[in-house]
Amino acid sequence: MERLFLDVAHLLAGGLVLTSFMLLYQTRMSSLLVVFAMQAVVLTLSVAWQAHVQHAPHLYITAGIALILKAVIIPYALTRVVRSLGIHRSIETVGGIGPTMLAGMGCVALAMVVMLKATATADPLTREDLAFALSVVLLGLLMMVTRRNAVSQIVGFMSVENGLILAAAGARGMPLVVEISVAFSVLVAFIVIGVFLFRIRERFDSVELQVLDDYRGERR
Repeated sequence: MERLFLDVAHLLAGGLVLTSFMLLYQTRMSSLLVVFAMQAVVLTLSVAWQAHVQHAPHLYITAGIALILKAVIIPYALTRVVRSLGIHRSIETVGGIGPTMLAGMGCVALAMVVMLKATATADPLTREDLAFALSVVLLGLLMMVTRRNAVSQIVGFMSVENGLILAAAGARGMPLVVEISVAFSVLVAFIVIGVFLFRIRERFDSVELQVLDDYRGERR
């Protein structure tokens, strides 16, 4: 039974890493938001399974927050923003998809080496979940670096936060009040970012970061 618990937990955590790679691979805004919603669903299942394994009922609330906020509200709101700003075209990447995917594999390898050594004395479930969580964080940061569209960078930021939630749940959970505070902070940050996106669109008629660099005289 314990082996089954480990296998399912690793499968779900690995699914989160897989969806992070899928985010890196997307070149269309609509498909990017669909994959982000998928990642949030996988995160919900992973946290709910951790709640079952650890006998931690408060993690079910964490899973519910992730499902409602990240799988429903934020993707829907971002879709409305995309339609309002008229940015349905392809997402421009720095260096192309191929090199980005190779860099992503390097990030995962680095996360595995660093985290498995740093948590050598921890139990297997915690060790490997933390390694997967660090992989998701690094892939989210990579997405923020390699995307020139502000909306896609927001998705990268949310993916980083998904990795942090996975890490907190795998490390025997976090206090419920902390998780609610984090969820509220993410929601506030999302609202603020949305306001800035519309202001940027009004001023520069684009949300592409290269356009802002050109406006400042930093042409590539």
